[in-house]
Amino acid sequence: MNEQSGGPRFHLTLFSGGRPMQHGWWASEATARRKWTAWIGEHGSLPDARVTLVDEGTGETLTEWPGAVSGRE
Repeated sequence: MNEQSGGPRFHLTLFSGGRPMQHGWWASEATARRKWTAWIGEHGSLPDARVTLVDEGTGETLTEWPGAVSGRE
């Protein structure tokens, strides 16, 4: 889903052990960032956990945990 198709623009993915475990999409960047923080708290103890937030409208990774990829936080 992306903005061009009329769907939510901000895509959150939880990875564990290098595999995607959970996805979520939101139209609001603010909501997606709140969910990103919540997912870290809820799932950060999974083996090799990684949580990414991507703007599907631009293809840009907005932030990633562990280790932010953008200074926009």
